[in-house]
Amino acid sequence: MKRFLPVCVVVALAAMPCDAHEMSDSFTQKTTTAKKILGRLSLGGYGEAVYSHNFYSDNYLRYSHPENYQGQSHGRFDVPHVAISIGFDFGKGWSMGSEIEFEHGGYEAATEIETEEAGEYETEVERGGEVALEQFWIQKSFMPQLNVRAGLMVVPVGQTNAYHLPNEFFGVYRPEGENTILPCTWREVGLTIWGRLGRHWRYEAMVMPGLDSERFGNQGWIHDGSASPYEFKIGNTVAGALRIDNTSVPGLKLSVSGYVGNSFSNTLYPTANAKNDGIHGTVAIVAAGFIYNDHNVIVRGSFDYGHLSDSKHITDFNRTMSKDSPSKRQDVAEAAIAAGLEAGYNLFGLSPRLTAERQKLYVFGRFDYYDSMHTMEVGTPAGWCGRKRIAAGLNYYPIPQVIIKGEYAIGLLDKSTSGLKYNNEPSISVGVAYTGWFL
Repeated sequence: MKRFLPVCVVVALAAMPCDAHEMSDSFTQKTTTAKKILGRLSLGGYGEAVYSHNFYSDNYLRYSHPENYQGQSHGRFDVPHVAISIGFDFGKGWSMGSEIEFEHGGYEAATEIETEEAGEYETEVERGGEVALEQFWIQKSFMPQLNVRAGLMVVPVGQTNAYHLPNEFFGVYRPEGENTILPCTWREVGLTIWGRLGRHWRYEAMVMPGLDSERFGNQGWIHDGSASPYEFKIGNTVAGALRIDNTSVPGLKLSVSGYVGNSFSNTLYPTANAKNDGIHGTVAIVAAGFIYNDHNVIVRGSFDYGHLSDSKHITDFNRTMSKDSPSKRQDVAEAAIAAGLEAGYNLFGLSPRLTAERQKLYVFGRFDYYDSMHTMEVGTPAGWCGRKRIAAGLNYYPIPQVIIKGEYAIGLLDKSTSGLKYNNEPSISVGVAYTGWFL
């Protein structure tokens, strides 16, 4: 036995380097493949957590009987948005993008056995909120001037839809005007063509399903018209949107966008009868915006005007809907308007040390005016739907990806149309947010 032991050892030792080399080569190949995959993968997102103390009542009767709700207040903790974005470059011009968003903490439900109800199973909502697929698209890039994208995408209309990340607005919450009268973040399944023309021009054109007029209302105008209560989006009508951006002036970006599409027949409820002949409910929106970012100063502004044809007919039609329908059964305005302006100055830009550390502290102010019932085809607009909002606060960036926000704001309600003395709506809000790409 001792005579053959060295032979066995030699054979074993001779075999080991070969296996080790194979394992090493395989590991190298897998590592190289993983690096290539990671090089094509994009992973990121953003999130917000806030607290607000509102020095006014949140009772649903506060506008119909404002005299009964003076001097009241309430506080709110919230996680408005948390989004996870994943993208991948397949090569040869093909890529994909996706984003899943949790709004207000997401949605939670549980099934329990109720001992007081004969042991029946009962499902209860434990936390209100939403979990939604914000974006999912496949793109083919032919050249910088021409890219074609299909899937679920953000509609390129308005300033907030284009710039809704926490580092793209000063307030603790997204700008209130556009967020009230337009869907935000407005997303639709459709087809988009976009590209860059020269150094300073970018265009984006999108075809998508029309809005659903059954879900229009007084406080939000068409805000809820993009949502569908069904497992699919009704596509009886087709709409279009166009956006053009220009950056010819250093530090300044100018944008103009628009939307047009019919909305009345875009519902499951039958509308094909003589009474509804010629009714289209055409929604037309024009929006303009700008962003100036230079010399430690950021100024952002936006303006939106929207018009709805056949608004009286839509109001009458929606009021006939049953109580269990998705319709709000409210007056719908012929036109809505929103305008906003904010400006901030980075105080830390005065310090070379803090600038080198990439810290920023913006002192900002913001003004909004919006009215979801700007004009009515027939009738008198609700005075509380038109308001001004003034805000001031701080945005602190300890690092570029993290923002600590605080603001004081007051909503000044329009008292000129109805004679009622509505209560103004002051509030204090603080929040923390992050945004960035991990890969």
